[in-house]
Amino acid sequence: MQQLFDTNAPKKATNLSINSDLLVKARSQHINLSATLEKALVDELAKIEAEKWKQEHKAGIEAYNDFVEENGCFGDEFRSF
Repeated sequence: MQQLFDTNAPKKATNLSINSDLLVKARSQHINLSATLEKALVDELAKIEAEKWKQEHKAGIEAYNDFVEENGCFGDEFRSF
């Protein structure tokens, strides 16, 4: 699978605005804000890329599903379950 981003790219400082109470509570729990944001961004990018892949391959997936509906799955005759 292709990487979503260059994991070796240097870090870059940025400014964010977040709810002040959320920030206080996160800091009180010693949550690493940078690591948490990076993970959330990776998760969000992965969801977007997965949806994009599904849309790009929608016709092929539908054609395969139609084939299976008409003819069954490849190897059905060899299945023992």
